[in-house]
Amino acid sequence: MSRVVRRKHVLKEMMEDDFELPTEKQQIVRVVSSRGNNLHEVETAEANTENFLASMPNKFRKNVWVKRGDYVLVEPIEEGDKVKAEICKILTPEHIKEYTKAGVWPKAFGKKREHEQVEMDSDEDTDGDDLLMRNPNRPQEDCDSDEDDDGEENTSDDD
Repeated sequence: MSRVVRRKHVLKEMMEDDFELPTEKQQIVRVVSSRGNNLHEVETAEANTENFLASMPNKFRKNVWVKRGDYVLVEPIEEGDKVKAEICKILTPEHIKEYTKAGVWPKAFGKKREHEQVEMDSDEDTDGDDLLMRNPNRPQEDCDSDEDDDGEENTSDDD
């Protein structure tokens, strides 16, 4: 099967999903970070458990991309110490709606993404500088020093 045909089938499988509920073995997790080599660090809905690695199966590699904050359905695997699960389904917003209706969606995950979107929409009127991280390579400018310079110039103009 060529690469294009395989990609077409994988994407078709994702889009025409029957929204099957997770089995007893499967677990809904959130991607925390990508570790490279098709490994992703994920967190569960339970607060007291530590994060673990989940591997991306061959059928998804180079066809579907997962980013930080996405939700995936994983199945536990026995082999390996660090890699404890394998991704079996990448969840779309439609999956989340269906799982929420069915009462399967973890309450710890809630609707955080929608709250983040509302906050982003409310900040559109600002210039967005507060969303950016400060660059540590630039000299730090104090607002107080600018005001003091203006005050000195005004006193020298009076003379």
